[in-house]
Amino acid sequence: MGFKEFRKGSHKREEYWKGQHRYEHWYVDNQVYFITARVRNRQSAFHSDNAKGIFWNRFNHYVSVTSYTPWVTSLMDNHYHTLGYLKVGADLPVLMRGLHGSVAKLVNDTLSVRIRPFWVDAGHQNYFDGCIRDSLQARRAFRYTLTQCIRHCVCADWRGYPHTRVNIDIERAVQRATVLNAFMQDVPYKRYAKHISDNKRTRWDE
Repeated sequence: MGFKEFRKGSHKREEYWKGQHRYEHWYVDNQVYFITARVRNRQSAFHSDNAKGIFWNRFNHYVSVTSYTPWVTSLMDNHYHTLGYLKVGADLPVLMRGLHGSVAKLVNDTLSVRIRPFWVDAGHQNYFDGCIRDSLQARRAFRYTLTQCIRHCVCADWRGYPHTRVNIDIERAVQRATVLNAFMQDVPYKRYAKHISDNKRTRWDE
């Protein structure tokens, strides 16, 4: 299997922010991605049904105008996770700028006190994306996203939570991704060695 071509991107020029190395986004064609972001200071900006509705409206819109195909997505009161297939790497910044910009504006319009910046995390990044390395990691990421409402004690079964949405069955998704060679198997990444465990918290927990 050959090495995939990719380019990196960052929304800031500075390499470090408050002593921490900035995160660089990888824009890779034909790749399975895990994407997550949370609201500044973990504020519950999506607590209301109206705010959650805004997120889903904008998410569905930007999915429809880019090459991202979500497999599973879960929205909680202060963060979201999504796992899916991206055909064109250059669509990732289009998706994220459009989604985050519009959601921040429209949800802030519903709040008594605006959150600025709306999205922010360690390294002064407004979202984290990871290129999935293999089918095992894909299945774990799928389950991790699927069970967010259980992990956060919202309900006992993800099927009872309307803001966890499955677009493609995991077995079908993995089979298709394998055929397309959409996993980044040739690139070791030690950050993933301890991620997405069924029994331990990871940095993707909010």
